[in-house]
Amino acid sequence: MIKKKLLIAIGFLSFGLGSLGVVLPILPTTPFLLLSAFCFSRGSIRFENWLKQTKLYQQYVADYLDTGTIAKKKKWKIILNIYLLMGFSIYFVPLIPVKIMLICLTAFQTIYLFFFIPTGESEQ
Repeated sequence: MIKKKLLIAIGFLSFGLGSLGVVLPILPTTPFLLLSAFCFSRGSIRFENWLKQTKLYQQYVADYLDTGTIAKKKKWKIILNIYLLMGFSIYFVPLIPVKIMLICLTAFQTIYLFFFIPTGESEQ
């Protein structure tokens, strides 16, 4: 019982962090949503079903969890959002080491998205 409550609490915490990640480029949305899915699937079927109905889940992780791929069109939308948000952050942050770190993070996200996650069929 304690384990299930802990999993549910971690699931909501990671969902909250993932939600913040939509607007804060330093927080990664998808890994937090994947952690939420993992925790809810082991902690509560009710919360797992709730998560799967959320717009964030549908937009960021549903395709990947169902097929293990992301459609090419969706990859381009994701990378455009990353570049836009990270570009603002890089422009406005005053510290050069932080700018370098953000540029490296952006490069890593690009490489990972296009070279490590398989491309699925286009959405119809």
